[in-house]
Amino acid sequence: MDTAQIRTRFLNHFAGRGHTVVPSASLIAQDPTLLLVNAGMVPFKPYFLGDLAAPWPRATSVQKVVRTVDIDNVGRTARHASFFQMCGNFSFGDYFKAEAIPFAFELLVDGYGFNPDDLWATVYLDDDEAERIWQKLLPAERIQRRGKEDNYWSMGVPGPCGPCSEIYFDRGPAFGREGGPVADENRYLEVWNLVFMQFERGEGAGYEFPILRELPSRNIDTGMGLERMATILQSVDNLYEIDISRPVLDTAGRLTGTSYGADAGADVRLRVIADHSRTAAMLISDGVMPSNEGRGYVLRRLLRRAVRDARLLGAREPVMGELFAAVGQAMGPIYPELVDDAETITGVAVAEEASFAETLRTGTTIFDTAARQVRAAGSTTLAGDEAFKLHDTYGFPIDLTLEMAAEAGLSVDEAGFRRLMERQRQTAKADRASRRIGNLDLSAFRPILAAAGPTTFTGYEELTRESTVVGLVGIADGLGRMTAGAGEEVGVVLDITPFYAESGGQEADLGVLRFDGGEVEVLDVQRPVPELVLHRVRVRVGELKVGDQVHADVDAGRRRAVSRSHTATHLVHAAFRRALGEGATQAGSLNSPGRLRFDFHTVGAIPPSVLADVEDEINEVALRDLPVRAFVTTQDEARRLGAMALFGEKYGDAVRVVDVGDYARELCGGTHVGSSAQLGAVKLLSESSISAGTRRVEGLVGIDAFRFLAREHLLVSELATAIKARPDELVDRVGDIVGRLRDAERELDRLRAAAVLAGLSGLQMHRAHHAEELIGRLPDPLVAGALQLAR
Repeated sequence: MDTAQIRTRFLNHFAGRGHTVVPSASLIAQDPTLLLVNAGMVPFKPYFLGDLAAPWPRATSVQKVVRTVDIDNVGRTARHASFFQMCGNFSFGDYFKAEAIPFAFELLVDGYGFNPDDLWATVYLDDDEAERIWQKLLPAERIQRRGKEDNYWSMGVPGPCGPCSEIYFDRGPAFGREGGPVADENRYLEVWNLVFMQFERGEGAGYEFPILRELPSRNIDTGMGLERMATILQSVDNLYEIDISRPVLDTAGRLTGTSYGADAGADVRLRVIADHSRTAAMLISDGVMPSNEGRGYVLRRLLRRAVRDARLLGAREPVMGELFAAVGQAMGPIYPELVDDAETITGVAVAEEASFAETLRTGTTIFDTAARQVRAAGSTTLAGDEAFKLHDTYGFPIDLTLEMAAEAGLSVDEAGFRRLMERQRQTAKADRASRRIGNLDLSAFRPILAAAGPTTFTGYEELTRESTVVGLVGIADGLGRMTAGAGEEVGVVLDITPFYAESGGQEADLGVLRFDGGEVEVLDVQRPVPELVLHRVRVRVGELKVGDQVHADVDAGRRRAVSRSHTATHLVHAAFRRALGEGATQAGSLNSPGRLRFDFHTVGAIPPSVLADVEDEINEVALRDLPVRAFVTTQDEARRLGAMALFGEKYGDAVRVVDVGDYARELCGGTHVGSSAQLGAVKLLSESSISAGTRRVEGLVGIDAFRFLAREHLLVSELATAIKARPDELVDRVGDIVGRLRDAERELDRLRAAAVLAGLSGLQMHRAHHAEELIGRLPDPLVAGALQLAR
C-alpha cells in the first residue's frame, strides 16, 4: 500500500464516521507561541480552548508537520524525521474516549490489515477509563500504564493538553527484546497517539507545568504518523526507505558516489540528506526563506546540514537542484505545489547552497587548523576566540562549529564565545534632553480639577484647536498662579488640548499657544494626575492669564516623526516575538522624532544577523502599506482578539487597540501613522544589554533612517575612491591592505631588532679591546687570569 493510498484510506475512514475532511494548514504557524506547526492539532487550538466555536463537531486531516527538537536523532533511528505528515481525527466536545479508541482500532485492523495480536496499548498512570475500554479490544497483558513523560501530551507551550493513550505495533523479536513498549520502543513501534484533550496548561519546562483549568469541553485529538505507518505497511526498515523518501535517498547516494547499505556511518548521512531535503522543500513551498532567525534559520540549518553531509560523503558539485527534483517527483502526487512551483522552490535552495559553499570551504579550513593546534597543545577544548573568529570573520554558524567539534572529539568554550559576542556589540544610547516637569505638589491641581473638570484630549483627530486656559502653576514652587509674563516658565492647564502628554514611551508633543497679544512655547506635556494634562511653557511675548482663549498649535512635523517611531516600535515588537517567541515582550520604549528605543525581555544576546533579519521583516511590512487602525473596546474583547497588553501598564475597562494590518495588534494610547508605508524606512542601529534578561534595540525611522543610510553610502563611496576599488571589493581590498601593513610592521620590527643586535656586538668588541689595554698595565701574575675573565 503506497503512502497516497494510506492517506486516502485514513481520510475516508473518518469521513464515513461523520468527520469533515479539512485540508492541511501551512507549516507557518498562525499561533504566536510557535514558529512552525509541530502537531496536527495546532490549526485547531482555538477550538479546543473555546476561544472560537468550531465550524464542525468532528474533523479529520493530514497535516504537514516540522519538528527539529530531535534533529540529532534524524537518520540514526527508524522513527525520527524533521518533516512528517500527521493523520488526525478530532472531536470538539462531540465524542470522547469511548468512541476514539474503537475508531482507531477498527482502522488499524479492518482498514490496514493489522493482526490484533501484534498491537499493544499504553494509557496514563491513573486513566482507568481508557484501560477499561482497551480491555474490550486487547488482552490485559498488552495494555501498559506509563507516566507523564510518555502518556501526557501538550504542545510544549501553554495551551490545551491532556492524558493520552498510544498504540504500538510489535515488529517481532528480530527488532529487540520482549516486554512491550516499556521495554523497547524500537521493537514496539508507536503508530498512533490518542490524546484526551481536557485541560489547559501554563508555563513550565518539560513536563513541570501547572494545569490552569479544565477546558470548556472534553475533546479528542489523535495523531498517526503517515510515514511511520507506511514504514510498517511497506515492510521496510525505516521511514527513509518508503516510497516518498527512497527516491531522494537514492539520489543522494548517486550524487555522492555512496552505496546505501554498504556502510552504517554513510547510511546515517544519506538519510539526513534525504530527510532534510524533503523538509526544506516543504518549508520553502509554504513561503519560508533562509535567514538567520526564526523559521528561516530552521530552514537554513537544514539546508546547510544536508550540503555538508553530501560533501563529507564525496560530493564535489552542487546537489540541491537534483535532490529537490527527486523530492518533487516523489511527493508531487500528494503536494502538487512542489511540481507547479518547482523552479522557485529549487532556486531558493540552490542559491543557499552556493552562498554556503564559500563559507564552508573557508570555515572548514580554519576549523581544521584550529583543531590540530588544540590537539597539539594537549587540550580537548576549542577556545572561544577561535569559535568567535569562525563566526565573525568567516560567517561560520556557531551550531556548525559545535557539531564539527563534537565529531572531532572536541568541546567548545561557548561561554568565551558568548562573552566576545557581547563585547562586540555597540552600545549607542540616545538620552533625550531633559524637559520634564519637576516634582510638583499634586494639591495644586485639585482646585483646577474641581473647577474645570478633566482635560479633554483631541489630538487623535486634530493638531490645532481653540482652547481656554483653566489653570496656571508655578514650575519652581508648584503654587497656583493667575498670570505669567514674558520669559517665565509655568505649567498651563487647558480645558481641551490636541497636545499628546508623554505616555507609553511616546515623547510629548511640542508647539505653541497663541493668544491675543502674545505667544508661549510648549516645552513639555505631562499628566501629573490622570485627569489633567499640564503643558510646561515659556512665555515668549505678552502676559498669559487664567481664562485666556488660546490657539493651540502642535508641531505637526514633529508629531508625524514621533508617530512614525511609535508605529515602527509596534512592528519591532511583533517582529521580535516572531523571531524569539512569545516571551520576547516589551519592557519599555522611547519614541522620539525619527528615533526609537525598544527594551524587551529575552534570554541572551541577539546576534547581529537576527537583528538584520528583523529589520528586513519590518521594512517588508512597511512596504505592504498596511492600514493602521485604532478602535476602543473592552479588555475582554481585546484579549479575545489577541491584542498584546504591556506588562506593568494599567488599563481601564475600555481600552484602545491599535492594529497594523494583520501584522501587529496592541493595546496602545499613542499616536500612529495612517499606514505602514508612511514609515518610509526603519534602520536598527544597535542591540545591547540593560539588565539580566532584558535587551535594548535602538533604531532610526523615516527621513532619519534615509539620512543615515545616505551617509553610510557616501562613506563607502569615498573609501572606495581612496583605495581605487569597487564598493563590493572593499572588504577584500581593505583586508589585503591591512595584511600587507602587518607584514611590513613585522619586517620593520625584525630589521630594528637586527640593528640593535649589530650595535650591541660592536659595543662589546670595543669594550673588550679597552679591557685588554687596562689589563696590560696590571702586574704580570694577574694578567693571564684577567685576560681570560675579560674574554
